[in-house]
Amino acid sequence: MPDPDAEEEARFESACSFVIKLGTLAHGYGPQAKRLESYLSRVTKALGYFGIFHSTPTSLSFTFMKNEGEPSQKQHLVSMPGTGFNLAKLARVGELVNAVEEGTVSIARATETLDEINEMPPPYRNWMVALGYALCGAGFAGFLQGSWADILLAAVFSVVVFCMVTLPVRSPERLTRWIPFICALVAGVLSALTGFLLPGINVYLITLSSIIYLIPGFSISVGVIEMTTKHYISGLVNLVNGLICLALLFAGAWMGVTLTGVLLPIQGSATGSIGPGWIWIFAMIMAAGLCIAFQTPPCDLFWALVCCAIACAGIVLGVHIQGSNLGNFLGTAMAMVFANVWSDRTNRPTSNVILPAFVFMVSGSIGFRGLVAISAGSTTLGFVEFTHMFVVAITLAIGLVVGNLIYKPKILL
Repeated sequence: MPDPDAEEEARFESACSFVIKLGTLAHGYGPQAKRLESYLSRVTKALGYFGIFHSTPTSLSFTFMKNEGEPSQKQHLVSMPGTGFNLAKLARVGELVNAVEEGTVSIARATETLDEINEMPPPYRNWMVALGYALCGAGFAGFLQGSWADILLAAVFSVVVFCMVTLPVRSPERLTRWIPFICALVAGVLSALTGFLLPGINVYLITLSSIIYLIPGFSISVGVIEMTTKHYISGLVNLVNGLICLALLFAGAWMGVTLTGVLLPIQGSATGSIGPGWIWIFAMIMAAGLCIAFQTPPCDLFWALVCCAIACAGIVLGVHIQGSNLGNFLGTAMAMVFANVWSDRTNRPTSNVILPAFVFMVSGSIGFRGLVAISAGSTTLGFVEFTHMFVVAITLAIGLVVGNLIYKPKILL
């Protein structure tokens, strides 16, 4: 005769193993700590148990209970290598968990499906991701009103950066940590060398645009946002990691441009720029590049671009009313409301459409330009721009909170 206690224990262990695997895999696909913790709590409750979860960029803590508040608990701690971005896999994980909650798939089958999701090929091949990097570089250079030569060179050098980022897959971990510095160094050398050969280009704009995908504005802004929601450890880790990456990028770019300029002096200053009518066109080009680089599912690509367009409209409206800070706030709030409504209608993760829009608005490039200004001797301007990076992050955090208050979202990744 079957032992009911043994069967219940086996079921509990199976549910815990599934949630642990779900959290471990989803952690690497890009959700914020608060969203991942809420999602895991919801899934555990749907399976008939209770859980407490804590997520940071480098660790995941799981605590399971058969009944809420009971002293007997199962705990599990996982050390994580860090977070990444893969919106296609994140969406598939969301679909799988919805099926588990509805009871249309067993835990055993769901566990197997998690392995299949982790192994599935990305929706965009490497050459398309390289194109995404090029669109990011060209779009950002156009958004800052560089010349047509600046835009073209930024696109080309962005592809070089992509090649360098993809190579470390087989490289030692020690070298991988220095990839931001190396990429910025190479981008700076190439930009300065081109500035010697083609006088009149904007060397620093090309360098910044070439590495714009690596600028950790998202990490810095998320760090500030998470600390405002009392996720202090995760927020502090994201903030410190972002500032370290920003410092490495600046050091590499400054060293590349400066050392090359000593050997091959740049002739003349930057001249020419595109017309102001092109700015928002290039903003959408950059948004398209971000969607591809983040592996946004093709079925959600159009809506991600719509979300970016809504964010741009909010920025323009806010700037027209008062200034850039109100623009960032309105852009974030409007994009968040749209993403929440879209998520409720489609039952798909809000991250698929809000992440490219959010990254588009984040403040890392402001901090980079502040460091460049300081290195050039404009100390006051540099510190103003560097500190303004945190002001922008706070306005984005307020915009996210207000957007979620206007239309309360489901707990989705």
